[in-house]
Amino acid sequence: MRTFVRKVEEAIASGDKSAAESALRDAQPEIMRAAQKGVIHKNTASRKVSRFAQRVKALA
Repeated sequence: MRTFVRKVEEAIASGDKSAAESALRDAQPEIMRAAQKGVIHKNTASRKVSRFAQRVKALA
């Protein structure tokens, strides 16, 4: 999960919206899977995805 989160962070930092959207699409199921397995709380997972989505949307 951390690798996918890191890829989203790097894509957002580079300012490349299409790369960030792609990375978020890949990361979202991994984050949710981690929540399902009990690695992180489900609300934490939802919050992470939501905040990433907001930041990717703001790149426009």
